[in-house]
Amino acid sequence: MLRDMMPNFELYQPDSLDTALDLAHRLGENGWLVGGGQDSWDWLKNRTKRTPAVVDLSGIATLKGVRETDGGIEIGALTPLTDVENNALVRERYALLATAAGRVASPQIRNAGTLGGNLCQDTRCWYYRGGVDCYRAGGNTCYADTPEGQNREHAIFGASRCVAVTPSDTANALSALDASMVIHSRGGERIVPAAEFFVGPDVNIRHMTVIRPGEILTAIRIPGTWARAHFHFEKVADRAAWDFALLSVSAALRLEGETIRDARLVCGAVACVPYRLHAVEQALIGSARNEDAATRAAALAAEGAKPLNFNQFKIPLLQNLVRRAINGAGSAAT
Repeated sequence: MLRDMMPNFELYQPDSLDTALDLAHRLGENGWLVGGGQDSWDWLKNRTKRTPAVVDLSGIATLKGVRETDGGIEIGALTPLTDVENNALVRERYALLATAAGRVASPQIRNAGTLGGNLCQDTRCWYYRGGVDCYRAGGNTCYADTPEGQNREHAIFGASRCVAVTPSDTANALSALDASMVIHSRGGERIVPAAEFFVGPDVNIRHMTVIRPGEILTAIRIPGTWARAHFHFEKVADRAAWDFALLSVSAALRLEGETIRDARLVCGAVACVPYRLHAVEQALIGSARNEDAATRAAALAAEGAKPLNFNQFKIPLLQNLVRRAINGAGSAAT
């Protein structure tokens, strides 16, 4: 239930990373870090969660912008999604990410929301966000995974107690691009591959990333491995704008003529983390890109799926999106 009232908290607005790291270290679990705040203000305004202190990172200029690196690019975690979508370097080399960023929510939200915030946002399961005492909230039941549970948007792969999915559109694209996350604390810097950055409930049911108290996601690094590859991004949602995905697919293909030399396919809204289709990738490598290969790959995509009462439609949808991704991947994301 929307309560439409913000609770009291101490507000800190550092203008440097060092100051922010000192605050994050001192406050620990009592400090709520905010970039654009599009997810955080929902939690606090609805009073589903509370915090004694908020650290607003939006004034740290060094955490914004797109920079060239040795063979790739680095994007500050506080870069607005609109800037990611429209940046010339991103569009020319990694159109997959530009397209995914442009499909997040609405223009107004993309203007305020940040890349790092989109990656770190919490799941949208309405039981959890509505204040129900589910597994993820510290209880002992997943209400979506019951005979009468409403689970149309939930996972068909990899569920463990909790069947909620990651809501991030950019997470899937960055996983397909073999990106790494740069995380800082007062103790220094650590680099975490995207495949290890997102965690499922079997690893940590209370958090969706590996970020620990006292740490700040500062940047996302994308290597040159997939620069200017053949990309395809597609998102299916109930509404064209503002909505979260029912299912999405990010694909990157390396071609020699029409032979597939390497492939990455990562799906969103089918698992608690961005779900990489390893079997599909292996089946594609070395084969000609044609309808037969796409059909075979699509059949593999759903292997191991365990649909719930109301999301069986995700299996044929997944297969169709994978086939479309293989056939439709061009020199720019579509």
